[in-house]
Amino acid sequence: MRYLKITYVRRATGQMDEQVEIVKRLRSRDISEGSVILDFRDRTVVKASVGDQTAPRDWQRIRDFYHQHYSDVIDQLEAQHHEKSHHTH
Repeated sequence: MRYLKITYVRRATGQMDEQVEIVKRLRSRDISEGSVILDFRDRTVVKASVGDQTAPRDWQRIRDFYHQHYSDVIDQLEAQHHEKSHHTH
C-alpha cells in the first residue's frame, strides 16, 4: 500500500465525517473524492483540501498532523516503504 486517503463528508447535520482509506494506486475517483492524499513512497502531498480551503502541500506538517490521529496506519505505511527503499539499494 502506498497512499493514505482522507475524505471529509459533510452530513445533513452540518458535522464533518472523516473517512480514512489506504490505497495501492490512485484512480481518478480517489483524486476527485479525496480531501487529503499522502504518497508514502515519494513522501509527497498529492492533495490537501477541505471544502474550498486548500492547505499548503507541506509533507512534514500534514504527515505529523494525521500521525496524531492515525499513528498505527502511518507507522505501518512508513515501515513498509522504509523497508522497500533499503531493498532497492
